[in-house]
Amino acid sequence: MTDKATSDLWWKNGVIYCADVATWADSDGDGIGDLAGLTRRLDYLSGLGVTTLWLMPFYPSPLGDDGYDITDYYAVDPRFGTLGDFVEMIRTASSLGIRVLVDLVLNHTSSQHPWFQQARRDRNSRYRDYYRWSDEKQSEPSQVAFPGEQKSTWTYDDLAGQWYMHRYYDFMPELNITEPDVRDEMNKVLGFWLELGVSGFRVDSLQFMIETVGTSSREQPVSYLRSLVEFTERRQGDAILLGEANVSPHDQQQYFQLDGGDGVQMLFDFRTCAAQWLAHARGSAEPIVRALAERPPIPQQAQFANFCRHHDELNIGLLSEQERDEVFAAFAPEEEHRVYGRGIRRRLAPMLGNDMRRIRLTLALTMALPGTPVLMYGDEIGMGENLSLPGRLAVRGPMQWSARQAGGFSPAAELYRPACADGPYGYRTVNVANQRHQPGSLYSWVANACRVRRECPELGWGDWRTLDTGDPRVLAIEYTWRDGHLITLHNLSAQPVVIRPPAAVGGNKDVRQVLGDGQDAPDASQDLTLDGYGFRWLRLASETG
Repeated sequence: MTDKATSDLWWKNGVIYCADVATWADSDGDGIGDLAGLTRRLDYLSGLGVTTLWLMPFYPSPLGDDGYDITDYYAVDPRFGTLGDFVEMIRTASSLGIRVLVDLVLNHTSSQHPWFQQARRDRNSRYRDYYRWSDEKQSEPSQVAFPGEQKSTWTYDDLAGQWYMHRYYDFMPELNITEPDVRDEMNKVLGFWLELGVSGFRVDSLQFMIETVGTSSREQPVSYLRSLVEFTERRQGDAILLGEANVSPHDQQQYFQLDGGDGVQMLFDFRTCAAQWLAHARGSAEPIVRALAERPPIPQQAQFANFCRHHDELNIGLLSEQERDEVFAAFAPEEEHRVYGRGIRRRLAPMLGNDMRRIRLTLALTMALPGTPVLMYGDEIGMGENLSLPGRLAVRGPMQWSARQAGGFSPAAELYRPACADGPYGYRTVNVANQRHQPGSLYSWVANACRVRRECPELGWGDWRTLDTGDPRVLAIEYTWRDGHLITLHNLSAQPVVIRPPAAVGGNKDVRQVLGDGQDAPDASQDLTLDGYGFRWLRLASETG
């Protein structure tokens, strides 16, 4: 692969950061974050080392599901600004070297969307076939997405005189991607935001968006995904689709490589995320080694997105019941920490008891896994959750900029979402202003780790293999790419470990530590020591020097 080609595939070696316009920064004092506030704080992301900003939904919405129930795909919710503000934000981000991904929520609309309202009023409406209807309540899908909050996946509409399908809440009716008019509309949405300067889309609920349940189609679901991929590539060659799909390795491979052609460029790796938390609970690297071994082979242009936390609950549903219980006991011991029987509604720092050694280990490991790392806003300073908020909203509190009122998010008395002032994670203690210029702060460590990660293209581009160090507590991965040679070591346990150097290290007289927990550069002739929850990224000199 040429240098030009590697620069074109920008998503292979970057750092993605998830933020919510509504909770980032309020520029006009109404208590609600907005695009102007986001724009003013983009320099913060530049300083942190972020290369790509992923924005949660900012479209018009009744906010039944925090903006994921959309009523207009071609506008900005007036609470957050205007399309002009959006374009100004894109321009400013571009000048700072930051690309922008936006949430693409085309699995469903709000029940208040004009399409659905017209569809339910008139069987002959062109929008009737935009949705999935049935004269009888269907047995599939049989499982609800939100146990305890959702009773069924089909609801009867008196005005329509039929049942309609909804994978999620009943106010989020499912779009019917098997209809050509729906696919044309989806392409129109993609084209609109691409023209405004976005670099791609985080595709919400990918496997549900393309499924054919509730329709008469006999096509394979991936055939509908192909049309979206092809349209995106035609409109903007370097735009990407980052798919949210909690699916099997076989399905992952299908999404990446559609019938031998190009598929989505990126997928979140839910399997390795769940395995990482099981590894932390056990103090053993084995679950991660197993999850990485199960990854399917993917095309050269494709990439996994690695994360330890994101904007939803931490989903450990892919683990067995016994494994889930282990993770719950370690990181969500109280019932209020858990949701839907599969998830944890806590942020990173509280899950790890605010132990900076474990927080840094977890973030370092996430950055060191083969793929591209994704960070959740506020984790770089150690923000906590607000368990008084329902469900997954607990982890979506306002960004904590300073010790001032509402953490510097807004001067308003009434906020879009409450800010926590007190306690070990409140904004009076945890905020950007206190950490940004402190060399020993978590923020400063994350900023340095982001810089080092971008300087290690082997992690995004290289061939890799896990190594057996003789100690199951240590995850060791060797990367090679061109002349680059990197070995990462992470101790998942609280106890210090001493290991023999991997063969590649022992045979190389020039070994430099590029990221670690404060130890000196290793001596290739001696054993390697990792402190409890310690880590070391080692760069080996190339044969050509």
